[in-house]
Amino acid sequence: MSEYHTVKISDFLSERQGRYKPDDEKIADYKRLEKIDFSGTIHISEKPTKTDMILVYPGDLVISGINVSKGAVAVYQGTEPVCATIHYSSYIFDDKKVDLEYFKYFVKSPSFVLALQQQVKGGIKTEIKPKHLLPLEITIPNLETQRKIVKQVSENFKRVEELNEEIESQETYTKRLRQNILQDAIEGKLTVEWRKTHTLEKGNPDFDVEALFEQVQKEKKYDKKQKIIASITEDEMHFKIPNSWKWVRLGEIINLLSGRDFEPEEYNNKNLGVPYITGASNFGDNGIIINRWTQNPKCIAKKGDLLLVCKGSGYGTLAYADFEEAHIARQIMSITPVSDFIVLKYIECILQSNFQFLKSKGKGLIPGIDRETVLTIPVGVPPLAEQKEIVAKLESLLAKVTELEKQIQERKKLSGQLMQTVLKNAFAPQE
Repeated sequence: MSEYHTVKISDFLSERQGRYKPDDEKIADYKRLEKIDFSGTIHISEKPTKTDMILVYPGDLVISGINVSKGAVAVYQGTEPVCATIHYSSYIFDDKKVDLEYFKYFVKSPSFVLALQQQVKGGIKTEIKPKHLLPLEITIPNLETQRKIVKQVSENFKRVEELNEEIESQETYTKRLRQNILQDAIEGKLTVEWRKTHTLEKGNPDFDVEALFEQVQKEKKYDKKQKIIASITEDEMHFKIPNSWKWVRLGEIINLLSGRDFEPEEYNNKNLGVPYITGASNFGDNGIIINRWTQNPKCIAKKGDLLLVCKGSGYGTLAYADFEEAHIARQIMSITPVSDFIVLKYIECILQSNFQFLKSKGKGLIPGIDRETVLTIPVGVPPLAEQKEIVAKLESLLAKVTELEKQIQERKKLSGQLMQTVLKNAFAPQE
C-alpha cells in the first residue's frame, strides 16, 4: 500500500470565522498583525487600518493570501489575540493529520504552486483566500514520512542559509568597498603617487587649483535669487585634503537646474514634443525610460547632464541624461559643471560619496533633498589634470567592484534556485 494519499486541505485546516469593521469595539484593544515576511516571521504593529479585519488566536496558522507561495505562512505564538486584515486568513490546524512544519515547507514548493495553477482560476496571480485554499487537493505521505522529509529539508535549508549568510557578508563588503573607494577619491588618496610627479605650475589650471578656481568664478553665472554661499568652517572639513586642493561649496562649481511639475493636460503619451522626466521610475538599468512627452518644455535638461532624484521614491539616485533634451519635473535636478575646468564625472563622485548625507537630509512627508542642501555640500577640488586622473582610476576600480557585485547577485540567484530544487525534490508528486 502506498504511503502517499490524496487529501483536501480542508481535511486538516479549518478557517477561523469572524469578520470585523476596523472601528468595531470587539477588536479595539488588540494589536494588529502587520505582515508575515518570507522567512515566516510575524510582525506586529499598532498602526490603524481602514480595511476589514479578522482575529488571529494563539496557535493559529496564519497565511498571507498575497504571498503564501513565497513563504508568508506562520503560526502565531503570542499570548493574546491580534487582528489582521482580510488579506490574511487564520486557521485551526489538526496536527494529527499533517505535520505543521511539513505544510509550511509544502506551500513554498513547486508542487503547491502547481496545485494552485491547476485547481484555482488565476493560479498564483489570484489572492489566495480560504475558498481557494481549503478545497485544494494535494498528495501527501503519512505522518512518519512527513517528519522524515521535514528533517531532510531542514538540514538542506540550514546549509543554504549558511550560504546566504556568506552572500550577505559579501554584499556588505562590496558596498563598503565601493564607498571607501569613493571616499579615497574625494580625499585625494587615489592620486598620492600621481602628485609626486605632477607638481604645482603657477597659473596653469591643470596643475594650479587657485588658477582653476579663478577661471571658474569668471565663468559662473550667479542667480540673483540664490542665497549668498557661506564660507566653509573647520567643523565642516570632516577629512583632510591635499595642500594642492581647495575647499569650496558644491554650488560654487556647478549649475543646478530644478524641475517643475506639469498638469495632465500639459503632457501626453503620444510622443508629441520632448520627453518629460518625472522621477526615479524613469531611471532604468539600461538608461532613461521615456513614457511621457510635452510640447511646452520649461525646465530643460540636455544630453550628458547629471540627473539627481531629489524627491519621492529613490531620492538620491543619479543617472546621466541620454536624450537630446527633456523637461524635468520637480522630483529631478539637473547638474552641469560651471566650466570645462570642472569634470562632471568628478562631481558625480562627490555626490555618490555624499549619498548617505543626502539621504539623511530627506525632509517632509515625501522625503526629499532641497537645493540648499546640494549647493552647500563642502567639497575638495583638485586641479583639472588631477580630476581627470581621479576619474580614470575610479572607473577602473569601480568596474572591478561592479564585477564582484554581479558575481554576488549570480550566487544569490543560484542560492534561490537551490532552495527551490530542495523543495521540488522533497515534495515531488508521487505515483
